[in-house]
Amino acid sequence: MSLSTKKILFPAMALIFLLSACQPAQPTQNPIDIANQVATSVALTVAAQNALTQAAPSFTPVATNTTLPTQTEVGTLPSPTPVLPTATAIVVAPPTSVSGGSGGGGTTVKPQYACNPFPRLPRDNTIFRPNDSFDIKWTIVNTGTKTMQAGLDLKYDDGPQLTKTTLIELPALEPGEQTQVVLDAVAPSQEGTYIMTFSVEGSLCFPYTAIVVEK
Repeated sequence: MSLSTKKILFPAMALIFLLSACQPAQPTQNPIDIANQVATSVALTVAAQNALTQAAPSFTPVATNTTLPTQTEVGTLPSPTPVLPTATAIVVAPPTSVSGGSGGGGTTVKPQYACNPFPRLPRDNTIFRPNDSFDIKWTIVNTGTKTMQAGLDLKYDDGPQLTKTTLIELPALEPGEQTQVVLDAVAPSQEGTYIMTFSVEGSLCFPYTAIVVEK
C-alpha cells in the first residue's frame, strides 16, 4: 500500500468510527462487511485523487536568458573614425632629348678629338707569298670637332712588325681634313695570318693591317 493510500485510509476509518458512535445502537454488523466498506471508500478516494492529478497540467518553469539592454552613458558620443590623407603619387618626367632635325632622333654629340683610318690598303686578309714586299697606305681623317695639332705621333702599337718604320708625326688636320700615310712593308717568311696595329697619340684612332701569308 502506498503512502498516499495510507494517508487517506486512516482518516476514513476514524470517520466511520465516529459515525458509528453517534448513531443509535443497531443490530450487530459483520466485521468483514465493515472492512469491505472501508476498503471500497479508500479505493474510490484514491481513484478520485489520481484523476485530479492526471488532469492538472504540469508546469515546469523555464529559465530565460534575456539580455538586459546596455545602459548608454549620458553625454557620450561615438568616437569619429579617423580619416587618413590620400597619398599623392609624384611623377618624375624623364629628360627630353634634343631633336637634331627633321629625323626625329636625339642629337649625336661628336667628340672634340677623334680620327678614322680609312680607307686602308692592302685590304683585310690580302694574300701574299712569304717575304713579299708591299705598301701600306692609311688615310687618316679628322672626325672630331677640334683641330688635330701638327706633330701628333702615329706609332707602332701591337702585332708582328711588317715595316721598319715605327713612328710618324702627323700634320695639322682641321675637322674633316685627311692625310695619307705610306709605309714600306715585307710579308713574314712563315705562312699564317698577321695583324699589325698602330695608334694615333691620345688613342684617337688605331690604324691596322691584316694579311695572310701562303706559299
